[in-house]
Parts: sequence; structure tokens; C-alpha cells
Amino acid sequence: MTSYFIQAFIYLVAAVIAVPLAKRFGLGSVLGYLVAGVVIGPILGLVGQETTTIQHFAEFGVVMMLFLVGMELDPKGLWAMRVRLIGLGGLQVVLTAAAGTAIAWWLGLVWQTSLAVGLIFALSSTAIVLQTLNEKGLAKTEGGRSAFSVLLFQDIAVIPMLALIPLLALPELMGGR
Repeated sequence: MTSYFIQAFIYLVAAVIAVPLAKRFGLGSVLGYLVAGVVIGPILGLVGQETTTIQHFAEFGVVMMLFLVGMELDPKGLWAMRVRLIGLGGLQVVLTAAAGTAIAWWLGLVWQTSLAVGLIFALSSTAIVLQTLNEKGLAKTEGGRSAFSVLLFQDIAVIPMLALIPLLALPELMGGR
């Protein structure tokens, strides 16, 4: 039990040091957390063996962030952004997935793997982008609302993607292999 407190203390100290430094250099808090993780993990070796435990906390953080995003959306606001949500968000996901799939296929991957790669490249981290938009004061701008629409579409599109990707691994779909 004490080891968990020590690890939590190491994480907090690293964040308290790295995040203000990153902000001072104009890099943003997200990059500060990333640098803190690299320093206390691979460089200093203070943490890193407990990734499974930390992953559960990280997943909980992502769920809470999506919950907060959902609380901020009202049905009227969602309806008002429907054109951006479906048009801009859909266009970004489809074009990026198609480009990623084409490049992966051109590099010699089978079509199932190419499609999985393309779908993965079509997604981005809502948490990182929203944090950056808020830090820069861009969340309420026209571009910020468009970016939020794309992020929201990606969050919705990940559900059918997660259902499709395991199907791509089925031997019956492999065809010539």
C-alpha cells in the first residue's frame, strides 16, 4: 500500500515541476505531462513497472473527460452544430482514413491491416486537443467550435470502428491468405 503512495507522490511531484516549466516555455500543460512521464519513466527509471495499474486510472480519466464533454452539450447546441459535426467531422474521418488506408496498402500491407491503420490515423485525442484549445483561449472561437465538432464526430465514430477492427482479423475475410 505504501508503494502506491510513493508512486503517486512521484507522479504529482513530476507534474508540479514539469507542467509550470512547460507553460513558462509556451509549450502547454499536455506537453509538460508528457515530458514528466518520459523523465520519471524511461530516463530516471523511478516508475514504469506498474503500467497496468496506471492504465486503469488513465482510462477512468478519459471516461470522466468524455462525461464532462457530454455535460456541456445541450440538445440545441448539438443540433446547431449538426452541419459541422457530420459534414466537417465526417469529411475529416473519411478522407484521413482513406489516405491512411491507401498509403498503408501502397506500402504493401494487406487490405485488412491497411484499413485498420487508416481508421486509427483518422482519430485524435479529444483530451489533448480540448486542453490545448482551452489553454490558448481558442475553444469559443469559430475554429475552436469546428475543431470540437470534428473531435466529437471522432468520439462517436470510434464505436463502429471498434466493432469493425476485430472483424478484419477473421480468417474468412482474409481471402487469399
